[in-house]
Amino acid sequence: MKGRRSSSDSSSSSKTKKPQYSKFTQQELSACKPILTPGYVVEIVDRYDEGCIPPNYSDDMLAYIQNSDTNKTCTRSLKATKLMKSPVYIYYQLDNFYQNHRRYVKSRNDKQLWSKKHEDDTKNCAPEATSNGLSIVPCGLIAWSLFNDSYGFSIKNKMVKVSKKNIAWESDKKNKFGSDVYPKNFQNGVLIGGGKLNSSIPLSKQEDLIVWMRTAALPTFRKLYGRIESDIQANDSVTVIIENNYNTYSFGGHLGIQLSCLGTGIQQDIRYRFLTVYIPHLSSIVTIIPCVRGH
Repeated sequence: MKGRRSSSDSSSSSKTKKPQYSKFTQQELSACKPILTPGYVVEIVDRYDEGCIPPNYSDDMLAYIQNSDTNKTCTRSLKATKLMKSPVYIYYQLDNFYQNHRRYVKSRNDKQLWSKKHEDDTKNCAPEATSNGLSIVPCGLIAWSLFNDSYGFSIKNKMVKVSKKNIAWESDKKNKFGSDVYPKNFQNGVLIGGGKLNSSIPLSKQEDLIVWMRTAALPTFRKLYGRIESDIQANDSVTVIIENNYNTYSFGGHLGIQLSCLGTGIQQDIRYRFLTVYIPHLSSIVTIIPCVRGH
């Protein structure tokens, strides 16, 4: 009996669930672990929602923005502390604006945005679904509240061109906004929310709208406005002409503008190549490995 127990013990010890050793299963494969060292990021940030209010309206900013007769033009001066190599990205920033609110996020119709045959489909778009009995295109609160401040730039009394091409995601332009869908009855109601749209341009080319319709996850966010395709030299004074039209005063929000660019040199090129070339491949490898290990 004693010998049998010994034989059973040896048999059970040979039937182990321990996987066969390999460097792959034990995560001991040699790997390159790059540590990115940023050169520098040059940014100029300016909050202007209060700075653009005339002194006589300082105690009632809401009355200022709601009065169509008041001059909304405002001039701000920004200084570049370092060389800003082109392209210099222009962002607008909003604080205390909840684009992630459940009712706000749902207030759109993706079928209507994509195809002309669905232009009368305004499901989920209330209260901005129809105007004077006709369907609004694009419908919903997101489009209705389109950001409508505008910026002009000059350096040393010379106007600086701002490019607004390719500021939206290419996938959004091709797959979410139709080339045969044109704005109709937009901002024609009694209450105007934000910016207006050119009714002769299809939604697929209305990039300001496309950028705005990609809602933010947090109440403080920034969105791309455009690009300056020329360098801004160190110590240059950048004059910004702002049309302060967007009403953030009614809900205690804040507005700002930001100019930003990557640092110069080889490190910038390395960061760009890593983020655009290697990260997608790394993500696919990370996805495959759990599947292999699961088997």
